[in-house]
Amino acid sequence: MNTERSNLIKNMQIQLKKRDTFQLGINTLIDLRNQIIHEIDTWLSILKEEDYHVMPYVNAKGYHSKNIAYSLWYIFRIEDIVCHSLIKKDEQIFFLNQYQARMNPPIITTGNELKGYNIEQFTKQLNIKELYHYIHEVKESTDTILKQLNFDDLRQTFSALDRLRLESLNVVSTDDNAIWLLDYWCGKDTRGLIQMPFSRHWFMHFEACLRIIDKINKRKK
Repeated sequence: MNTERSNLIKNMQIQLKKRDTFQLGINTLIDLRNQIIHEIDTWLSILKEEDYHVMPYVNAKGYHSKNIAYSLWYIFRIEDIVCHSLIKKDEQIFFLNQYQARMNPPIITTGNELKGYNIEQFTKQLNIKELYHYIHEVKESTDTILKQLNFDDLRQTFSALDRLRLESLNVVSTDDNAIWLLDYWCGKDTRGLIQMPFSRHWFMHFEACLRIIDKINKRKK
């Protein structure tokens, strides 16, 4: 685990709790996100397209049991849903910019319902180039919204109506492995969402991808 980035998350969480350090917290968060997205971009030059679908730890317990393409889809579908459909209550980047047609995914959900090699079958249908366009658009959109927040906005909570609206969009599967997300997200305030889908969630799945990449590289030697 990258200690520097782990410390950034801890510092950000502390900074967001106080009005006088709130803006520092947002800046720390955006710095962390910039670091991670920069490294994700480097994968385009070191990985072949088929590497994005490899599942070297398919039977393991943990985020590294997925593959890289799924992890990127998962991080940014969740962020898009939470940021736009829950916090901003506007249209998701996925729908606004027609990414269902552009990426060619067989689902529009987070993908929590997928297991084992179903994940590989799913990601092999994805257009990786368009997936990268999507993750950048979502990241940039979220960063803009984060910069517009004030300290009092962090106390925003969500209602049963918010949950029903999310449910009606069909972007979270009714599968038991997915449906819990609705209560999880709606049970947090905006600060809680910043501290998970927009930061720690990135970090956990990014670290899992690094483990997958390390395994791929070892197999190539």
